[in-house]
Amino acid sequence: MANKGPQVGMANKGPSYGMSRVVQDKIDKKYDAEVEELLVQWIVAQCGSGVGKPESGKLGFQDWLKDGCVLSELINSLHKDNKPIKKIASSSMAFKQMEQISQFLTAAESFGVIKTDMFQTVDLWEGKDLAAVQRTLMSLGSVAVTKDDGNYRGDPNWFFKKAQENRREFTDDQLKAGKGVIGLQMGSNKGASQTGMSYGATRQIQ
Repeated sequence: MANKGPQVGMANKGPSYGMSRVVQDKIDKKYDAEVEELLVQWIVAQCGSGVGKPESGKLGFQDWLKDGCVLSELINSLHKDNKPIKKIASSSMAFKQMEQISQFLTAAESFGVIKTDMFQTVDLWEGKDLAAVQRTLMSLGSVAVTKDDGNYRGDPNWFFKKAQENRREFTDDQLKAGKGVIGLQMGSNKGASQTGMSYGATRQIQ
């Protein structure tokens, strides 16, 4: 009991650097070197050798994509006509780089990448969550393969076809099938006692 005081105090100090480091380490562990290799292969196949190749490792991967230009070339290459990003210009200015990344994100969402698969600009630009960047690009590849509109270049086996996954909104039946846990998270009062038991059982298993 005596140990709990200082720990709680530390947790209440706001964004503790120690805690941030622990969280960052967990995020870093999700970054996959094999996925990086696959994505680099695809981007080069999709865009051509003009985009270059990054140094191996996540810092090299981040540096390659950080100014948003390679990403913009990638999303434009998936459109035959009416390219979504009209101007791609490399810049050393931070706000210009972030603006270019933001344009890619908007275009990727329009292309069919769902919101939950999208990284945020700081995830890439500040290196906060490069695993999220990988997730977005894997999802983009899957959408491109699924569209099968002749604009995808590379091995179609690199990505899963999305099939029915484009419709990701939960129906009432799906929510009910969540064994009460989803209902609890959404603040539902319906069947509260049953939800509580279900949630308790989940906690014991974990």
